[in-house]
Amino acid sequence: MPSHVITAVSAQDQRYALEEGAGADSIHSNPQYSYAVTQLQAGDLRGTGLAFTLGGGNDLVCAAIRVLSECLVGCEIEALMAGFGAVFAQILEHPQYRWLGPHKGVVHLALSSIVNACWDLWAKSRQLPLWRLLLDLTPEQLLNTLHLRYLEDALTADEALQMLQGQGETREERAGIIQRGYPGYDTSIGWFQYSDDTIKQNIIESLDRGFAAVKLKVGSADAARDIRRAFLVREAVGEEARVMLDCNQQWTLSQSMAVCNELRGMNPYWIEEPTHPDDVLAHQTLARAIAPMKLAIGEHLPNQILFKNYLQAGACGFIQPDCLRLGGVSEFIAVSLLAKKFAVPVVPHVGDMGQIHQHLVLFNHIALGHEVIFLEYIPHLRAHFTQPARVENGVYRTPQAPGSSSDLKALE
Repeated sequence: MPSHVITAVSAQDQRYALEEGAGADSIHSNPQYSYAVTQLQAGDLRGTGLAFTLGGGNDLVCAAIRVLSECLVGCEIEALMAGFGAVFAQILEHPQYRWLGPHKGVVHLALSSIVNACWDLWAKSRQLPLWRLLLDLTPEQLLNTLHLRYLEDALTADEALQMLQGQGETREERAGIIQRGYPGYDTSIGWFQYSDDTIKQNIIESLDRGFAAVKLKVGSADAARDIRRAFLVREAVGEEARVMLDCNQQWTLSQSMAVCNELRGMNPYWIEEPTHPDDVLAHQTLARAIAPMKLAIGEHLPNQILFKNYLQAGACGFIQPDCLRLGGVSEFIAVSLLAKKFAVPVVPHVGDMGQIHQHLVLFNHIALGHEVIFLEYIPHLRAHFTQPARVENGVYRTPQAPGSSSDLKALE
């Protein structure tokens, strides 16, 4: 296997304007979808890593990338990834920059971008799509890419290894997903600022494209607006389709209790991010009160420790890790292992617009035995990727090109 030594690291601030109303929710009213991009140069190969922001501060993440990635220059990619868990820990626990987190905010977003670039370069160096690289690794090799510190009360390294080894016996039974593709759901029918008429038209188009699940943004100052629109969506899609409601953290606990009880009649598949993401106990209280309705949590959880706390507390019915907010692919896998132990489904949030996560959900199902549910689909940045995710009849088709599908046209 040829050697690929990282000779240079760069960071780029890439920002993209959206059409009016697209991407807006109850908290983030004027988003500019943006990536803090890490690029690792190794001979004729270039690894690309992404972290997602809404514009403001994207330059700060890039500045952190430049500092935190210095240790990678001179590393050969196979040797780097053979013990990547230790390198992950070295960057994560930087003796000065750690103070700015720890494990959250600008420094953790920078780590995310750096880690994703390493995985992309590794897959490209082996001429494999990321999902195939992940599936080809032995349980021991995969474990060596993770950093499981602070998880031992919920998941030890030995337990993680046993989980990976134990699923190996039945992997082939689940490998058919590669040919069938992974089902998606449509997030973009119901952005917060869309009119009722726009939502109705978007639903018609979404159903015509083969989607059987859609999501509506809620969290209005007037709860009656949320309730009315939620029932409007249910009526438009019919009783069989799945409808998710996403509050984007807007409600307090008491508001969440009141509004969720009003929403029972339209049978939401989940209520997403009802209140502050750090408030584990509020979510635990709400989850118990509104059962059997379920909460989906994770878009704004920055590290595996908070995911551990949510799972230990029984405070969510679905988790939504995002490898563009967590510490990249490595921390995503650690969270997926935690979720498997606690028997909670993983349905990622897709700050990458599904580009990397289309690989990760295949790994989760085949290698970890996670249930196939669906993967969020947001089309707004398709035109900017060199290999945009291919979604046909509501299904993600398995990518075949080497890497993690992260390359952007602007950086070619």
